[in-house]
Amino acid sequence: MKILITGGSGFLGARLARTLLAQGQLSLAGEPAKRIESVMLADRAPPPDDLGRDPRVKFVGGDLNEQIASRSIPAAGTDVVFHLAAAVSGECEADFDLGMRSNFDATRALLDGCRALGSKPAFVFASSLAVFGNLPGQPLPEPIRDMTLPTPQSSYGIQKFIGEQLVADYARKRFVRGRSVRLMTVSVRPGKPNGAASSFLSGMIREPLAGQKAACPVAPETSVALSSPARTIEGIIRAAQATEAEWGPLTGVNLPSLRTTVGEMAAALEKVAGKAATELLDWTPDPAIVRLVKTWPGDVMFERARGLGLQADLDFESVVRDYIRENPGAVKLPVHQ
Repeated sequence: MKILITGGSGFLGARLARTLLAQGQLSLAGEPAKRIESVMLADRAPPPDDLGRDPRVKFVGGDLNEQIASRSIPAAGTDVVFHLAAAVSGECEADFDLGMRSNFDATRALLDGCRALGSKPAFVFASSLAVFGNLPGQPLPEPIRDMTLPTPQSSYGIQKFIGEQLVADYARKRFVRGRSVRLMTVSVRPGKPNGAASSFLSGMIREPLAGQKAACPVAPETSVALSSPARTIEGIIRAAQATEAEWGPLTGVNLPSLRTTVGEMAAALEKVAGKAATELLDWTPDPAIVRLVKTWPGDVMFERARGLGLQADLDFESVVRDYIRENPGAVKLPVHQ
């Protein structure tokens, strides 16, 4: 089996690659599992060293649209595409053209590339919770369900919803076996902050654990729908494995979410690392972030994902402890057992 991961050098892409390589095989759409022969990572930056050393890993670097136009990807024989590459929410609000090129143009071009293969590869598209948004004067229903009408209130959310519709139509036409999964906000992400408006939901945990100050630009009572990195990757892989009957409609599936508040996240941090951690949080509001976050739903149901055997994280304290266990070198403060 040959696998393509766009955004493959990023945090989620690299984690997905490691998980697949550790499994060594993958079943697509209910078919018998096949040995993974190669994993191609498409990204601007090279992959982490451990992936670069794996003989099964191939890397193609550069602009995604240019890679597709040159037919470097998707390569002949590609069995499944995990399309994770995207410009993130804050970037798309600041630069409309960047978002359209990265999130709309690239998705359509990649789907066309898969269609040209003529082999109907599986296509797993990483959509987003941002497809849902509170319309001015017309708040979203609570809870949000898989079939709730998406009303995105950001360029990023609109581009992701367009992507879902493209995947559904290419799948309906039998060009690909399409699966769109709506990722929740992933926390806690290791590494450095990115341009996403939701970046603070990892930074408010990651930076204090490293002994650094962190911005928390929204009110403590702000509701959020989160997923740990492990649960997110689990959902992405399960989407590729599901049969058409298990998957059901070609519309997007909400991945499992843990409903919590920013204040409860801070409380979990304090329980794990004490007041020395929470004293590093700066609660100064950022009007631009508040404006975006207020449009996001905090109560998200995931009936279809549950039908696929997927579950949400049990609590946020466990998520924090998993981050510490996986990233011991990034933690400088004493941790309470």
